[in-house]
Amino acid sequence: MTVFPFSSVTARVAGLASLALVGVVHAAPFDKTLWRNGITFHVHASDHGSLNRLTVRPSGLRLKEANRPFSQTIEGGVSGAEIADLDHDGWPELYVFLSASGSGSYGEVLGWHVDKGRSLSEIYLAPLSDDPVNSEGYLGHDRFRIEGDRLVRSFPVYREGDATATPGGGTRTLRYRLVAGPAGWSLRSDSGCDR
Repeated sequence: MTVFPFSSVTARVAGLASLALVGVVHAAPFDKTLWRNGITFHVHASDHGSLNRLTVRPSGLRLKEANRPFSQTIEGGVSGAEIADLDHDGWPELYVFLSASGSGSYGEVLGWHVDKGRSLSEIYLAPLSDDPVNSEGYLGHDRFRIEGDRLVRSFPVYREGDATATPGGGTRTLRYRLVAGPAGWSLRSDSGCDR
């Protein structure tokens, strides 16, 4: 196992980017600590069924009150967490990948941006259903990963009549960039491809 500085405790084998598989059966609570540029996030999630509790404990932020742990109820489980600097501002973002309960195991991303080392702001990713072109044939089974300065989402594409276990439309990959807007930070798709 190789641990890369300025990345996370993510294992990387033969130079391949880490991959968070959504839809994996969770056998134990999720527990991972990530760090970058003096900021640490301890991510913990229970695994008690379809509704669970996600807790994030930040440390190293300049505003004392910003280092308080925060929690929220999530549907499903946590399949992975990564730390990155997609906007190249020198401060990390935390991305937590969720997998809903059920046969589709629909994926979701929760994210937080470190604002100049002082505090955290939420990062918004619109539901895939808001994108009629890229959601065509989508039935879950997402995979998320960080590649360079993009968050990458891949999922099988289903054609009409396909069984859940046998998607016939290949794989769709969407790449998201982090952008600042008047309402805050968001991830926006800037490219997609089917294979």
